[in-house]
Amino acid sequence: MPKTLAAPVLRAQVARILIAAGSAPAEAAQVADNLVLANLSGHDSHGVGMVPRYVDAVAEGGLVPNAAVKVNLDAGSLMAMDGQRGYGQIVGVQAMALGIARAREVGSCIFTLAHAHHLGRIGHFAELAVAQGLVSLHFVNVLSRPVVAAWDGGDGRFGTNPCCIGVPLAGAEPFVLDFATSRVAQGKMRVAYNKGEQVPEGTLIDEHGRPTTDPGVVVVPQSNGLFGALMTFGEHKGYGMAVACELLGGALTGGGTWHRPADSGRAGPPQAAAAPSGGSDTREAASVGAMFQRSVFNGMLTVLIDPAKLGTQASFEAEATAFVDWLKQSPPRAGAERVQIAGEPERRARAAREREGIWLDDATWAEIVAAGAKVGVAVGR
Repeated sequence: MPKTLAAPVLRAQVARILIAAGSAPAEAAQVADNLVLANLSGHDSHGVGMVPRYVDAVAEGGLVPNAAVKVNLDAGSLMAMDGQRGYGQIVGVQAMALGIARAREVGSCIFTLAHAHHLGRIGHFAELAVAQGLVSLHFVNVLSRPVVAAWDGGDGRFGTNPCCIGVPLAGAEPFVLDFATSRVAQGKMRVAYNKGEQVPEGTLIDEHGRPTTDPGVVVVPQSNGLFGALMTFGEHKGYGMAVACELLGGALTGGGTWHRPADSGRAGPPQAAAAPSGGSDTREAASVGAMFQRSVFNGMLTVLIDPAKLGTQASFEAEATAFVDWLKQSPPRAGAERVQIAGEPERRARAAREREGIWLDDATWAEIVAAGAKVGVAVGR
């Protein structure tokens, strides 16, 4: 049966599973907090539904519990870090703490983070920065089964490659823009598939490159063993942004870009993802056993700026406030309640779900229960 669980209960259940999978209690609690926060924020695609994949990734060796971020270069406002295949919710926060401290000290910090396991909701990192009065920009690539098609392409060639921008607003909640460069996140397709729902037209192509509304084409192999693909948002513009995220989050960070077929159905460490791919005949090779790829590796380029050190703090605060106020004075279009800015829907969702609980569909809950059983934890008891 579907479950509606209070956030503290769900955090405790997830933490138990992660501890049994090898994490220290503090690490398990932090990852569980992050996943549940994604659910609370309305982003179920990045929430506790990821736990089964994490458990399998640990078992396969792609995800390393209790790993810490490693600083490979510290050159003042320029830093290069390696996540060492640790939980992205851990190494990402560690990298942000170092970057934030440096930006507050010297005014800015540009850092790269390579070889992190799934970073989760990137907006979380922007929220850490804006809470300290910093502007933040994040460009992220995804090394896993390629699930997004190039503009005018007929199969998956790269990941959902998110981009995020955080801007603090004086005396108000911040602007936090966090989006996948695909029309929707891959995790939302998993959620829709588990619920038995169709998705809007223009979101997907099937394994033959034809438009479809069936999310299953990117969740499970189709009759010929191939997968379909997500489309980018905004046609060629979203495609361009996705490529930029791959080049900045993958190539520039040293974490690597995707340009190989899947091998033996498993996504190996990013360092191994360097074999060249062939032409269109690689589609079948790339799909063989792809449903068994559990590891998701991210690279992230982050830019942090302190407006106070930049010397524009007063004008920045005044102009940002004036512009947001101007936006919100717009009369709403037909069918809308009011004009909002990025970050508001997530904050509203958190308030509602903290009060009402987090609803999980049958399939997602069953997968979490099964993941717990794999590590000897009876979830729900």
